[in-house]
Amino acid sequence: MGRLLSQNDYFSLEEQLKALGDDELLDFWEETQFLGKFLGPESIEPMDYSPEYERLILQELQYRSSRRTARA
Repeated sequence: MGRLLSQNDYFSLEEQLKALGDDELLDFWEETQFLGKFLGPESIEPMDYSPEYERLILQELQYRSSRRTARA
């Protein structure tokens, strides 16, 4: 269950991604891809955040994968 954060609570995107499970992380990646394609280049606001989100998500997935490999 979620909780309401006060205005003083701030978690970076990297911290939020680390808190997600693998399936949630992949769902988040899929949603950012969908939004980027849905809004596309003709939108008023450019989708500058989409490549950054993708980079951070892929970085977290690579980290998790290397941790799993090191344990085996």
